[in-house]
Amino acid sequence: MSDGVVPPDLDSLIAEANAHPLEGWDFAWIGDRLRSSSLPWSYRAMAVRLAQNSPDLLDLGTGGGEWLAALEPRPSRTVATEGWPPNLGRARARLEPLGIEVVSYDGPRDNIAQRDDEPPLPFPDNSFRLVINRHESFLAREVARVLVPGGRFLTQQVGGGHPLAELLGVPVTDLPPAPWKLAEAVSQVERAGLRVSDSGQAEQIETIADVGALVWYLNAVPWELPTFRPSTFRGRLEELYQTSKAGPLEIRRDVFWLIAEG
Repeated sequence: MSDGVVPPDLDSLIAEANAHPLEGWDFAWIGDRLRSSSLPWSYRAMAVRLAQNSPDLLDLGTGGGEWLAALEPRPSRTVATEGWPPNLGRARARLEPLGIEVVSYDGPRDNIAQRDDEPPLPFPDNSFRLVINRHESFLAREVARVLVPGGRFLTQQVGGGHPLAELLGVPVTDLPPAPWKLAEAVSQVERAGLRVSDSGQAEQIETIADVGALVWYLNAVPWELPTFRPSTFRGRLEELYQTSKAGPLEIRRDVFWLIAEG
């Protein structure tokens, strides 16, 4: 390099990724090494608009509570759920001092199955006027059940696909089908008795500057590639390490949102 700086070697990047804690959804520490292109809508702006006119709010899958803590204004009664133990403790520490109750709830394994044996939301019928959900799986029938008549449901979702697995060279034939799309989400919500009033979709490009950022990302989202271990994919990581010297790695995802009314 012209400035004389020697880039980290592959082992150093992997060691850094494995050493960093995996709690919450604050990716700020990694900076520009992991970036997402902007979307033609603002989920936050939609949530704020709906929250301004609601006496209460339920946030499904709040993660470490970072996003909800920064949401202003919030209804006086705001409740969140979280199911991953490391995030649950972090969310409670961050949100409960703000008067936000955080309830332990492990959501459905995926959106497609909508299985009958999934646990119900731990709230009575007609509990909330507004339910929001950002990138968390949900049971449409449970959302409809806890909404009051005339209540609203806002969700933003990442569509089906396996871009990280494909980047790691996993054959498509070894990956499960990925039918999670806007049309399927609309169908589920409407079958549950809600009416979709607005929606949108777009492609989002994620750029990953180096293999260390990639390894940390895969550690942070283990459901994307449950078999991932740096040692198992060592050969492919070495190839991507060389590729990243010429420019960042890219993956593409389908992202969509919808608003439904009870």
